[in-house]
Amino acid sequence: MTDGNEKVVIAANGCLLTVQPEFGGKVSSLRVHDHELLQQPLRPIRKRSTEMAFEESDASGWDECLPTVAAGTVETSAGSVQTLDHGDLWRVPWRVLGRDPDAITMSARCLSLPLELTRSMMLAETAAGWRLRTLYSLRNFGPHRLPWSWAAHPLFACEAGDRIVLPPSIQRLRVEGSRGNRLGAAGDWIGWPRAAAVDSPGSPARHAPELSVAETAATGYAEKLFSEPLSSADGWSTLERANIGLQLTVRFDAQVTPYLGLWLCYGGWPETGQRQMCVAMEPTTAPTDALANMGAWSRWIEPGGTTYWPLDIEIEQIG
Repeated sequence: MTDGNEKVVIAANGCLLTVQPEFGGKVSSLRVHDHELLQQPLRPIRKRSTEMAFEESDASGWDECLPTVAAGTVETSAGSVQTLDHGDLWRVPWRVLGRDPDAITMSARCLSLPLELTRSMMLAETAAGWRLRTLYSLRNFGPHRLPWSWAAHPLFACEAGDRIVLPPSIQRLRVEGSRGNRLGAAGDWIGWPRAAAVDSPGSPARHAPELSVAETAATGYAEKLFSEPLSSADGWSTLERANIGLQLTVRFDAQVTPYLGLWLCYGGWPETGQRQMCVAMEPTTAPTDALANMGAWSRWIEPGGTTYWPLDIEIEQIG
């Protein structure tokens, strides 16, 4: 077991990734030379509890959301289970199973369900920049068949004018939440990259915000959006940061994690204290934050079963 202050750093020629095992296995920093690519803490990183809401934490870096993002009551073959805000794993210490100068493997067990997630991260230099290859495995160590949902939660720092690029096939997104219902109510469909309503042909025309360009923190915007199921060729999303000469592309296997969640936060969350300025591109197994919202996308894992999936982040230098 680590002490609470340990930070594990892996590196590849100018790119450094820092993990804090004791604090939910959090990736607290991803740096390229002098540029920090992740949202930095809104509050000091400290011990978490089962009662803590995510907004009461540091709300920074990269966490793993399992077995849900939104809290709620979930029915399982073992009975009702109360799931926690942003899941369990950001609340618990992770074990370091192995480490090298450019790689680290860690694991942790959920609190609400008998699920264990193992995550291996390998950082390498490429011809265009760097690649962070991440491999996940999820194991059910309990006696019952279990529902589960996973979302990566990397909060990428951004500034006004940065661009979000999605596959051309994504022409609409579903609203999960929009501060002040700016883009519509939960469940509404909006266009991408312009957020015109696409499910109400008889409704009056309204202003259609351009969503692919990051706004200033003064706007106070905060939106959570989901794609439809993606084809195998469309498992990617890019954040272009021209001012720092870098672009970040999240690549994922859409046959295993077929949805993309987008969190666009420009000073709009949390409601009190320091606020985020970030874009989160979140590969996920479900088009909803709540595990309790069952549908064709719902995942179950058998007792003793294990499932696997990858996620890569490519960092490329752009002129």
